[in-house]
Amino acid sequence: MASAAFEEIVEDFEFLEDWEDRYRYVIEQGKALDPLPDALKVPATKVDGCASQVWLHPVIEGGVFRFEGDSDAMIVKGLIAVLRHLYNGLTTVEVLEVDARAEMTRLGLNDHLSAQRSNGLRAMIERIRLVAAG
Repeated sequence: MASAAFEEIVEDFEFLEDWEDRYRYVIEQGKALDPLPDALKVPATKVDGCASQVWLHPVIEGGVFRFEGDSDAMIVKGLIAVLRHLYNGLTTVEVLEVDARAEMTRLGLNDHLSAQRSNGLRAMIERIRLVAAG
């Protein structure tokens, strides 16, 4: 169960056969994100388990989940953007139903991220699920 925005990323990835192009695409997604205000870069929003600095600021309004995020690493900021496409706008129940590992496998990211980046991605997904579970 993926959002239409995430499905667009999947379609874009199908056209990009070279992994260098796919990495550039993910980085461009991150560059398009608005920076997280410094006031939100606090210990409560910092995600442990990531090699780089990562902050996720989730908001649930009317049962709908959204989050902003930022990182000091461009590829990780791009992964945050991809996760935003996957989760933003879903209800908290839908967030918990998303099989993020399967969805990311559709992009082939699991095979092309370093172990540290994969661990960081898992940590971000766990934080999202924890917040959605309330």
